[in-house]
Amino acid sequence: MKLRRLAGAAALGVALAVLGSPLRAQDYDASRIVAIGGSVTEIIYALGEEERLIARDTTSVFPEAALELPDVGYIRQLSPEGVISVDPSLIVALEGSGPPEAVEVLEKASIPMVTVPDRYDREGILEKIRIVGDVLDVEDKAAALTAETDADLKAAEQATADIAERKKVLFVLSLQGGRILASGTNSAADGIISMAGGVNAVTEYEGYKQLTDEAVIEAAPDVILAMDRGGDHETQANDLLAHPAIAATPAAKTGSVVRMDGAYLLGFGPRTAAAVRDLSAALYGDALAD
Repeated sequence: MKLRRLAGAAALGVALAVLGSPLRAQDYDASRIVAIGGSVTEIIYALGEEERLIARDTTSVFPEAALELPDVGYIRQLSPEGVISVDPSLIVALEGSGPPEAVEVLEKASIPMVTVPDRYDREGILEKIRIVGDVLDVEDKAAALTAETDADLKAAEQATADIAERKKVLFVLSLQGGRILASGTNSAADGIISMAGGVNAVTEYEGYKQLTDEAVIEAAPDVILAMDRGGDHETQANDLLAHPAIAATPAAKTGSVVRMDGAYLLGFGPRTAAAVRDLSAALYGDALAD
């Protein structure tokens, strides 16, 4: 059996392709699953199918019960030996899992693997749920969760529909060496900012890149958004505001720093509607629609 990846929404009816032939859900064993990617793990729990899970990656930190599972490494730095050691019958992995060398080792070990597309919008979340439900052969459960999640996301996004003046938001991933690593377009940060009714302050590139001080000042964000890495929240906010480039922005003048748990903010899974509401409230407060 040779590993192939699931290729997006068009493959919903086909869980895997093995040796070039379609393989349906009933043709493989989904009883011992390694979940790679926090949203994949959250969806499996939300579907009530967590008894199938035997291991997870480092980004799978919710729900808390998932932390009791063996950890096979960070999503982009997987330990193939760790995966093989738990003897999985199937790997369900978020798009971008790797590195390629680790995937190659797993392929040689003949472990079937499904790759779940990762898109940063409402439909992308619903697609994840449908695919995972199809792979686990629990389409009815997935349909119910999809409908519930869709309604919740639409309501969360609608709350900012009447906001006239949109806040410009700069997502800062890190301040390594004093250089700001920030999100451009086509990223989880860009997606959540948009869903919460904000405007990404940086649109000149895709993904995450280091910005010059001049670029930060020119972006003129109204709000700085960052992941909460634990510890003293006030100190963390002050560190950001003290950066020379950020200090020259409208965000610094109003002290507008929002910190949220990274898995919650950027996960794009069943909890994203709640994250959208929390971020919208932080951006607009009482101006939100009821």
